[in-house]
Amino acid sequence: MLISVRTRKFEGSFVMTAGGIAGLIAAIAFAVLVLFLVRVLIKVDKTVSSVQITISEANNTIKVVTRDVDILSREVEGLLVKSNELLQDVNQKVATIDPLFTAVADLSTSVSELNYSGRSLVSRLGTLGRTTAQATIAGKVGQTAMKFFNKNKETEE
Repeated sequence: MLISVRTRKFEGSFVMTAGGIAGLIAAIAFAVLVLFLVRVLIKVDKTVSSVQITISEANNTIKVVTRDVDILSREVEGLLVKSNELLQDVNQKVATIDPLFTAVADLSTSVSELNYSGRSLVSRLGTLGRTTAQATIAGKVGQTAMKFFNKNKETEE
């Protein structure tokens, strides 16, 4: 069954058919859809613009950081070269004074041995001094006895 709605023109007014009403609803829905899509596209455009600005800033930051890292790496390389030169210089100087430390160690050993020998000598001299003192006393006793003996011999003659 077909329902037919006809538009009739009355004086000063229009009568719409069902197809006209459906077309009008479709046109309004399409207009609302277009407005919604326009709003969405405007937001997408703002988002894309913001992303482009962010990407541009990120690229500039990357360039600056890359340049700074290049400068820093050159300075670190120079510092490493100077550190290596300094280490070589220190190694050469240590090699130069190493015999001095060996000589000081040998001298220290010799001084220790001399100190030990000196203590032994003092100890022996102390013993020798006591022995010498005893010998001196014995010698004096012997001299006195000889004088006494010689006087007795002279008086007897």
